[in-house]
Amino acid sequence: MSSKAKKGSKKEKSSERKPATMPAAGLLTFYEEDIGGIKIRPEIVVVGTFLFVMLVILAHAGVFGS
Repeated sequence: MSSKAKKGSKKEKSSERKPATMPAAGLLTFYEEDIGGIKIRPEIVVVGTFLFVMLVILAHAGVFGS
């Protein structure tokens, strides 16, 4: 009989659980203000990064060395 009492207590504990909250609720903040600084299009940043990576690969391959 004691096992039935334990099973009942488990059910009671599970029914007392609080609902899960949304993990990202309120964490994002969007700013409408425009602050000063350098403004670069994302395409330029991607192309520049690709060229820099290629430059490093070529330098490791020994293209620029003697």
